[in-house]
Amino acid sequence: MESRSIITQVQRDEVLSKQVLVSKSSPKKPRGRNIFKALFCCLRTQNVRQTTFGGEHGPHKEETSTIAKSDLLQCLQYQFYQIPGTCLLPEVTQQDQGRICVVIDLDETLVHSSFKPISNADFIVPVEIEGTTHQVYVLKRPFVDEFLRRMGELFECVLFTASLAKYADPVTDLLDKCGVFRTRLFRESCVFHQGCYVKDLSRLGRDLHKTLILDNSPASYIFHPENAVPVQSWFDDMADTELLNLIPIFEELSEAEDVYTSLGQLRAP
Repeated sequence: MESRSIITQVQRDEVLSKQVLVSKSSPKKPRGRNIFKALFCCLRTQNVRQTTFGGEHGPHKEETSTIAKSDLLQCLQYQFYQIPGTCLLPEVTQQDQGRICVVIDLDETLVHSSFKPISNADFIVPVEIEGTTHQVYVLKRPFVDEFLRRMGELFECVLFTASLAKYADPVTDLLDKCGVFRTRLFRESCVFHQGCYVKDLSRLGRDLHKTLILDNSPASYIFHPENAVPVQSWFDDMADTELLNLIPIFEELSEAEDVYTSLGQLRAP
């Protein structure tokens, strides 16, 4: 298995958010409601990884100092966003009144991207970094179109990725042809916490009792694990049915008065 990252080889500040372990094939997934219990039990026991940002070969003391300074700056930014009346999302539209808000991740949840050429890539997205254009090859997860279409019918959908907008925005343009995502949030909307980019749901401006997050990385929702619907990371297994299996789960959750109660029932043995 080898470390995966979309832009780590280009420069420290241009890293797309995630580094994952790539496997040649993914294990078969459980079907129906049991998939949620299996995923939750599996992912909640994982140790939360601290993401590194190009400092792997430097002295440990210097690396720790760099992270601490970055964390301090992000904490100051976090305090700014806590000012009453400042929210990441605009007011709820009339179309989405009464709907639950679902925050959906991009990389390894809906797609997998790589600098390495992929013969069956669904998209090839040019990304300019310091005057040089790099081709990013993007694979769509199986059943992603069906999944997004149904999610758009049931929820207020928000794309929230820790990737850079210069990569994630054009990918989402190609992926979301039906305009399912009402709002797109990128790395600058995350909180940098202990070396990880965290998606703080309390900053959205939505009732947390009516908010869900779908993400393959537990570190992304470490502030609000009780709002999470876990999903297995995806890379290239074209037999994967994870998103298809999640549709009936989200159909049930769409009717919830309180997501904490409904998720608790789904997690119960």
